[in-house]
Amino acid sequence: MILRRKKISIGVIVIVICSFLGLRCSGSSQDNTVAPPVTSTVDVSFYLSTANESVLFKKQDNNISKATDESLPTIELDAETIYQEMDGFGFSLTGGSALHLLNMSASKRKALLTELFDYNNENIGISYLRVSLGASDLDGEVFSYNDLPAGETDVNMEKFSLDQDRKHLIPILKEILAINPDVKIMASPWSSPVWMKTNGASKGGSLKPEYYEAYGKYFVKYIQEMQKEGITIDAITVQNEPLHPGNSPSLYMPAEEQSAFVKSSLGPAFENAGISTKIIIYDHNADRTDYPISILNDPETKKYVDGSAFHLYGGDIDNLSMVHNAHPDKNLYFTEQWIGAPGNFSENLKWHTSELIIGATRNWCKVVLEWNLAANSDLEPHTDGGCTQCLGALTIDGDAVIRNPAYYIIAHASKFVRPGSYRIESNKQTDLPNVAFETPEGSFVIIVLNSSDSKKTFNIKLGEEIITTSLAAGSVGTYIW
Repeated sequence: MILRRKKISIGVIVIVICSFLGLRCSGSSQDNTVAPPVTSTVDVSFYLSTANESVLFKKQDNNISKATDESLPTIELDAETIYQEMDGFGFSLTGGSALHLLNMSASKRKALLTELFDYNNENIGISYLRVSLGASDLDGEVFSYNDLPAGETDVNMEKFSLDQDRKHLIPILKEILAINPDVKIMASPWSSPVWMKTNGASKGGSLKPEYYEAYGKYFVKYIQEMQKEGITIDAITVQNEPLHPGNSPSLYMPAEEQSAFVKSSLGPAFENAGISTKIIIYDHNADRTDYPISILNDPETKKYVDGSAFHLYGGDIDNLSMVHNAHPDKNLYFTEQWIGAPGNFSENLKWHTSELIIGATRNWCKVVLEWNLAANSDLEPHTDGGCTQCLGALTIDGDAVIRNPAYYIIAHASKFVRPGSYRIESNKQTDLPNVAFETPEGSFVIIVLNSSDSKKTFNIKLGEEIITTSLAAGSVGTYIW
């Protein structure tokens, strides 16, 4: 289902986007000026990453020309067919990531955070972050915001405290928001406080129904207390990986329990407190689309829900469109995918670009996030039983920083597909998976992967203008028109 259709004038079709140096093109869909005659000059910017790492997200000054051979494979953009609005691309900022950033010298940290979250000059413009609501498995220890001695309860959240996040996460978030106050933040719990659980432990167990109301208050208190710190939580997911109780921490929450919690407690708690933070369900693999669909099939739960979130450790990315088709009025988010250390650049670039940057967005996701912004060279910290092989987008040891595959994968989209962009139609070509967008300024962005084992020369067509370009095997190109 197409979300929006519009007519686009000749003037917009031939808009030339300025380079990424902070300049923007003039013109809009209301511009009816006649297009200038086609010349040999090509004003399309092109950023490249190659599978052999000889070029890593660098602007190229050649390799694009006016098309002379229309028999070549042609990727055609249709700017009249418009799909979902994008919120952005980014990473999870784990407590461990924040720890390593905070341990950098102030000047080096500011330079790195500017590179990450500003989108002018040589920066990559991350626009969306996911944080853990309480500890994730990439914190140094397990905690919640309401940890109590055995046998005690606190249903009114009188002992709620963000002190654990004040050590590392909150200071880093404040520095990020000072650089880009428009960064959106999603929060996901790995577990409720253990006194609310059937097994009284941080790992596994389920949420006791008698504590549904208290847990709803826990979410409200978190959002309110973060707001006092100047940090707006745009969205929460109800539970990270609710069908994986073996993580540390974790909580098992089948679909019927998640629906009951949202319907009876979480949704009403947000409504009564005047909280506008989005509620997002599921947050697990693409092989269980029945989970979010069954929740959304209940109108009393659905009214509180913004959409569904996914990972891809199981299932097929195309399955996400099944959820969209079942409930096209609800949004989709891709919230996590890890890269295992030590990483394989060519394989990681190819698979993650194909499945996440291209695949997730072609299947209606408005956000795409890789897992874990940073770790150190020992892949620490992590909880006892947490992930020991999660490679950060950055490896940070003191002030030394290594940029790993996920950094470049996200950069190819985050810098140019700014929040408020819309995905537009582009046709599929064999060995050239791609996705295209129109930005709020009226420019066009297309991300193309050469998934074959040989160099590919091909055309890209926008309106009446056609360019010819090429990509080496396994390479990724972002083209800005």
